[in-house]
Amino acid sequence: MEYKSDIEIARAAQKRPIQEIGAKLGIPAEDLVPYGHDKAKVNQDFIDRVQDRPNGKLILVTAINPTPAGEGKTTTTVGLGDGLNRIGKKAAVCIREASLGPCFGMKGGAAGGGYAQVVPMEDMNLHFTGDFHAITSAHNLLAAMIDMIDNHIYWGNALDIDTRRVTWRRVLDMNDRALRLNAISLGGVTNGFPRESGFDITVASEVMACLCLARDLKDLEKRLGDIIVAYRRDRTPVFARDLKADGAMTVLLKDAMQPNLVQTLENNPAFVHGGPFANIAHGCNSVIATTTALKLADYVVTEAGFGADLGAEKFMNIKCRKAHLAPDCVVLVATVRAMKMNGGVTKENLGAENIAAVKKGCANLGRHIANLKQFGVPVVVAINHFVTDTEGEIDAVKAFVAEQGTEAILCRHWAEGGAGIEALATRVAQIADSGKAQFAPLYGDDMPLFDKIERIAKRIYRADEVLADQKIRSQLHQWEEQGYGKLPICMAKTQYSFSTDPNLRGAPSGHTVPVREVRLSAGAGFIVVITGEIMTMPGLPSVPAAESIRLNEAGQIEGLF
Repeated sequence: MEYKSDIEIARAAQKRPIQEIGAKLGIPAEDLVPYGHDKAKVNQDFIDRVQDRPNGKLILVTAINPTPAGEGKTTTTVGLGDGLNRIGKKAAVCIREASLGPCFGMKGGAAGGGYAQVVPMEDMNLHFTGDFHAITSAHNLLAAMIDMIDNHIYWGNALDIDTRRVTWRRVLDMNDRALRLNAISLGGVTNGFPRESGFDITVASEVMACLCLARDLKDLEKRLGDIIVAYRRDRTPVFARDLKADGAMTVLLKDAMQPNLVQTLENNPAFVHGGPFANIAHGCNSVIATTTALKLADYVVTEAGFGADLGAEKFMNIKCRKAHLAPDCVVLVATVRAMKMNGGVTKENLGAENIAAVKKGCANLGRHIANLKQFGVPVVVAINHFVTDTEGEIDAVKAFVAEQGTEAILCRHWAEGGAGIEALATRVAQIADSGKAQFAPLYGDDMPLFDKIERIAKRIYRADEVLADQKIRSQLHQWEEQGYGKLPICMAKTQYSFSTDPNLRGAPSGHTVPVREVRLSAGAGFIVVITGEIMTMPGLPSVPAAESIRLNEAGQIEGLF
């Protein structure tokens, strides 16, 4: 049987005017700022007016470690939102915006798939409402103003800035390995003082994190001002506000700060706002989108990037801590195909039944279930159905999950939309309404920074130890002395494994976590810990998706997925 591609399904969608979608949540048309007919931003004045309302139930969708077989976390998030609305609940979806890097690289877009998508799919996966461009511009404005340091130094250096310790790099929303490390200010004295610098991808920008964690524009401006851009000769920090950059950066982000409203294929409301990666940043959509949705809907379904060892851990320990949120239920997405791949089956052989490999690969699923339970939130497993799954393989997953003290529900939302996920929607609503969740983060604010890193490595990754040289330990201690000791940890680690080795699948234990670098994101309010070989500027694969993306003779986009 031949199936339509995601873009073909999205193109055939019967979209409703965005004002109708807003009306489902009680948003007046005058409080929407339309970007065409099918997307809009929600006015900050309206958001301020609904803050006295009670919150709805918060449901987190996460997944096992990603494999080339595909898991469908965003697809399940969208499908669950449709399923909840289908059974009579007032629900909204909150997901992240797509980065151009993976769209033109290997992973693809971030709008879901099959009949569980958010539309307009092409717009979302490309420029959308321009938020990423605004974030890139604000970030690089600060970089340009930092390079005014050279002029400041030339005229006496009143701030005593050490040019060897300028830490702020530039960003670009594209995978480009050639930009990871470069020399700037070459070409003579009029171009400044030569030094090494580099680029990160926009989704790793601290400006992105600041926007996604800020409550409003005032909070955003404060966070931007708190960003550390360099150090003086006495090792004290130079902040963005010292350069008087925070005001102009906020102006660039004024519109980007407002959440984006779109719709699912079934015309249900979806907020799509912010987009930090979970392997090199905190991996969650914006706080303002989530908290707004909680004031407008009875159930809010959101997602966190990559596997639960990254996205969910950061959702719990960073986003919930910072925004005073508490999830009522966690949905853990898994597929039979991914279980087989974790069990040693190659991608080429995934179509053949292999119950033994499924059982072996379930160790990865079991590890994630146990990890999530540490946060005190009920967990239910969603088996995202593929047409090649057999009854024996599905039963093996269900039986394993039952042994872990939870339940697994087969979901067919990719093929059937909301109708194919009603059973999960019903169970999730029951769990969320039960009040069983007793959420608590994994560590307290007062725990020393290195102990927080060890807590994540040992309790989530199941490592034996964290390897960090004295320079890194001294840096952490210095930040504690400067008043940053209460900040949470944002681990930068491969998404493909519990370890720092992307090839080590399953549920490894007894490994070590080597820390290569630590970065203080004082504006965002966390410490970034870079492990293994993870890069904050990805590269393109040998055959990038960009090679297949084009306009057809009708002027329509082909190749996006």
